[in-house]
Amino acid sequence: MDRRECERLLEEKVGYRFSDHGLLRESLTHKSFSNEQPGRSVAHNERLEFLGDAVLDLVVSHALFDALPDRNEGELSRVRAEVVSEKSLALLGRGLDLGGGLLLGKGEARSGGRDKDSLIADALEALLGAIFCDGGLERVRPIIEDLFGEPIRFSAQRKSGVDFKSRLQEHLQGRYGKAPDYVLLHAEGPDHQRRYTIEARFEGRAVGEGRGRTKKAAEQEAARRALERLDG
Repeated sequence: MDRRECERLLEEKVGYRFSDHGLLRESLTHKSFSNEQPGRSVAHNERLEFLGDAVLDLVVSHALFDALPDRNEGELSRVRAEVVSEKSLALLGRGLDLGGGLLLGKGEARSGGRDKDSLIADALEALLGAIFCDGGLERVRPIIEDLFGEPIRFSAQRKSGVDFKSRLQEHLQGRYGKAPDYVLLHAEGPDHQRRYTIEARFEGRAVGEGRGRTKKAAEQEAARRALERLDG
């Protein structure tokens, strides 16, 4: 399938036709691809991702404000954080086959970039940013509400979030009388798009690794993976 046909199918899946197809192409272009284009400047999707992240937060926050009039600020923040988490975004992005449409550098493609949660989540935010630039808030709002409607309903039904760190601590302390530690392995990306990688350790041994846009999110993901190993 050629590039234009791939983009046309994506437009059909998301329910939006671009006036400026350059914005759509940019939203699917990873910086590894841009860096491998000698002699010419090719825009990548980080700026659109930055914009899409803000638009997504606004629309989801408004939807939650209307749908959950009895919830306080803390509970609304909890639901929003779950709905726009990297894991949630990647799941929705896979439903649109965003990974298959990404323009990646050769090294990133060889390392499995098309199936990386972080790249798919970033591309979805960039796509939403591109739709906002092309059609404005009133065009992107119903698309976001449609894509995220089910995750919002699912998360809102629960009275509290899943606290994997507390569950892991209870498990280890109950069985061994000791709590896990969390170690920052590295942080990457510019300040507004920081991503953290954190390792959960028990008695000096790695038991789970997680990535996230905040240290807390990365710790939760590391704890979740540790629980999966312990339960497996």
